Amino acid sequence: MKRPPVPLPADHIPPGTAAWRTPDARRWLDAAPARWARPVVAVPVLAASLVWDIAASPVDACTTAAPCGTDWPGIGLMALLLLTLYWVVRQPRLALVALGAVLAVFFTEGRSTAVFEEVSALVFLLAAAFTAVGLVHRLALAGRQRELALEAAGAVTHPLPAAARTFRRGQFSFLLAALMLAATVFGVWQTQRVADAYEERAARATQVSGVVTAVQQDGDDIAVLTVEADGRTHRFETDFPEDFPEDSRVDVVVDGDWAALVAEPFDAFGWEMLVMLASVAGLAFFANAVDGRTRARRLRREPLPVLRVLVREDHDDSRTWVFAADDREGLRPILHFHSMYAFEEEDEEEDIDDASEVDLSRVADIFRGEDPPPPLREAVLYGAPCTGAELAFVARDDPDDPDAPDEVSVQCSTTAVKSAVEGGPKLGAWSRRLESARGTKSAKNARRSVDEIAAGLTPTAAPRVWKAHGFSRAIGLGLLVVQGGGIWAALDDGLSWTWLWLIVGVPWLVTAVSTALTWRITADRDGLWVTGAWRVRQVRWDEITAVRHSDNGIHLRLGKDSTVEVSPTGWVWLERRLGREPYAVRAAEELGALLLRPELRPLEEAPTARQGMPVGPPLVALSVLWGAAVLLLL
Repeated sequence: MKRPPVPLPADHIPPGTAAWRTPDARRWLDAAPARWARPVVAVPVLAASLVWDIAASPVDACTTAAPCGTDWPGIGLMALLLLTLYWVVRQPRLALVALGAVLAVFFTEGRSTAVFEEVSALVFLLAAAFTAVGLVHRLALAGRQRELALEAAGAVTHPLPAAARTFRRGQFSFLLAALMLAATVFGVWQTQRVADAYEERAARATQVSGVVTAVQQDGDDIAVLTVEADGRTHRFETDFPEDFPEDSRVDVVVDGDWAALVAEPFDAFGWEMLVMLASVAGLAFFANAVDGRTRARRLRREPLPVLRVLVREDHDDSRTWVFAADDREGLRPILHFHSMYAFEEEDEEEDIDDASEVDLSRVADIFRGEDPPPPLREAVLYGAPCTGAELAFVARDDPDDPDAPDEVSVQCSTTAVKSAVEGGPKLGAWSRRLESARGTKSAKNARRSVDEIAAGLTPTAAPRVWKAHGFSRAIGLGLLVVQGGGIWAALDDGLSWTWLWLIVGVPWLVTAVSTALTWRITADRDGLWVTGAWRVRQVRWDEITAVRHSDNGIHLRLGKDSTVEVSPTGWVWLERRLGREPYAVRAAEELGALLLRPELRPLEEAPTARQGMPVGPPLVALSVLWGAAVLLLL
């Protein structure tokens, strides 16, 4: 029986609040951006065209007259291009401005004539126009969605709850922006230090002319020039060996044992990359912080439209999903956003501590696969919902707390609103996901009865076999990669304390990998043949007192203090999250049914070929060979 939505106490519903009903919600969803305008389409198209145009554009050669020093305009343009791609996803208005700036640079550098000569330039221009049209389309439909939301809410407006008025947005983003911009300044300073050090030394050095006698690759695949100048041989690493063919003349500055190519005077690539990436991250965080704070202030500035809706938190990423007030089964979400609790200042510290305890316990339940699906809750939505908007809502805080049946919470959005059609579940899919989650919960806490399990087992004379399945083998292969990488990393440093990791970690990994790849349990007339990492063990039926599944393993209890364990046999939590029935859980249930119903047991004895073979010993030999190969290669 489906649980009805958790009601919101009447005294927390502002007078005159209209319900956002399914017909109005569908009109709102119909105003969502078309597929072609969504960032998932626009960003790859624009990025691919940018990469193609940059790769196809000619690069000026490094010469004595025009040496390849620090290219601040080029770094700034690359940062602008990366920001444009990011803002197409997060900030459509800023993306339009940035895209205009990119096109201005494109035309001022004389690339406009290349449109008629180079296919890459034409494709980039078309991709930029496509992206710009998509951005305008998204902004226009966001305005249409706002109009529809205001129409559904009517003329009734109310101020935000007190807790929401004290909620502050953007502090963390401002902090990250400050750190990233500080790293940018540091990178600029270091780059300039490298350039100044070269200029200072080159000023007192002697400039001579030389001949390139060889262009070779060193052991790290770096191009190295060999230059004969003034009777001495010099070697220089270069990023552009094509600019210095053999027998060509180059200018070199020499100061004792120090020498440098005049055309490539210094290498500050690492610091330049720091400047570019840190500036992009800093400006992105700063823009997000300013945008969030501006929208939050606008939300607090005046009375807002209000709508009665239903809300539910997502298991996977704590996202808040909003449903129409009459969608009592949560079949069709309308929009979604991330949110945080807002507290009145005097109760903030105590409430945050309580909330942290609840969240930690729920996280633990989720990883154990025991967290029930969150219920639908009645809520009042403050603000005009549209793509990119900020919202707040009031709903029952903890519907399962008997001590606080009328306790409500105020939550404010921390990310911009998105329509459910943008990555949201299709019609009815949410309901199917919840039913699957409910089935997961019931399967975990209320196991199937023996009669139900036995009904699915057909009596057979041949032995029954349960063995490592695809998911278990994938876990084993993943652990095998970890094992190989760990051996390489430990031996790469030579003889050191990290070798202790080999002594402690490798035996456990070998056991886990061997079991996950080839575990097998064979049932015959006499008992079970259990194949683990190191041996095949026979356990007679009269020795087994219980069979259970726990901690991703199958456990056979023998008397009070003895247990035969096969682990790992998969990853139950992930299998359930992927919508699959955990194979090892079903195997344990069927083994338990055979234990309690002797008439279902096989009539024949299992031949040796069906008893399985442990692969622990061969894997040890393989690990030793791998370690020896690593030592020989280093």
